Amino acid sequence: MRLESNATIQIQKPIEKVFEGIVNPSQMTKYFISESSGRLESGKEVNWKFPEFADEFPVKEIKIETNLSISFVWDPETVVKITLEKLPDNSTLIRVNENGKELSEDNLKWALENSGGWANFLACMKAYLEYGIQLRKGAFDYMRK
Repeated sequence: MRLESNATIQIQKPIEKVFEGIVNPSQMTKYFISESSGRLESGKEVNWKFPEFADEFPVKEIKIETNLSISFVWDPETVVKITLEKLPDNSTLIRVNENGKELSEDNLKWALENSGGWANFLACMKAYLEYGIQLRKGAFDYMRK
């Protein structure tokens, strides 16, 4: 049995703006990461940094379908897939799925934590794209090591 981490949210912005908010590091650094070595593009590898961690996280095997989906690997056991759906009111439904880990006690903990982490990612993106608010700023300073 493989475990999955899932999160979904609706953002009151057109799909093109939401897509750009995910692939463009100048936007993503406003609500999720602190640094990126580049734009998310198919076949490319980038490195992400988060304000609360000293490490860099390589983002590999990037696959992009413009305005439809973004997938990548940043944990060798899992694949992250972000899908976007244009809704009739011109807003966007975003689903994040990360899966691939086998069922174990440690991996069950991972699935629960990552579901919360992806929900936080989506909430922060919604706040930034709709209102220009940076919810993540200072939110995880207590985790700095």
